[in-house]
Amino acid sequence: MFNPSRDEARLFLFESWRKRRAGELLTPLEDLVTQLIAKHPEYHPILDDPERYRDRDYLPEQGETNPFLHLMMHLTIEEQISIGQPHGIREHFARLTRQHESEHEAQHRMMECLSEMIWQAQRHGTPPDAEIYFACLERQ
Repeated sequence: MFNPSRDEARLFLFESWRKRRAGELLTPLEDLVTQLIAKHPEYHPILDDPERYRDRDYLPEQGETNPFLHLMMHLTIEEQISIGQPHGIREHFARLTRQHESEHEAQHRMMECLSEMIWQAQRHGTPPDAEIYFACLERQ
């Protein structure tokens, strides 16, 4: 897909949401991300106010969820499912969807595993390891 900086990713989310609310034509990627945003009304006030939230940091150690990271992880999982990479991801998604009776909740479970894989890679200075991702998915 693409590898945006933090500022570019945030701008993409703000601008996509603005265009949807204004009834402007969206690209397929903008349409997808605004569908994800629509499922998170708790983030609408943030995305409606880019001047206030563009540069805000979110600290997990203070119990804060980063809405931008959350939405971009949804987008990452959507891409993984659409292209079937890593191999076997669609089967995990289908199983979790059946188990939780919700595609959205299945993605939230997958997000926990994606986060674990990224954290492990950062912690050890290694590339992301799909085995860590899948081992976590199997425990879900």
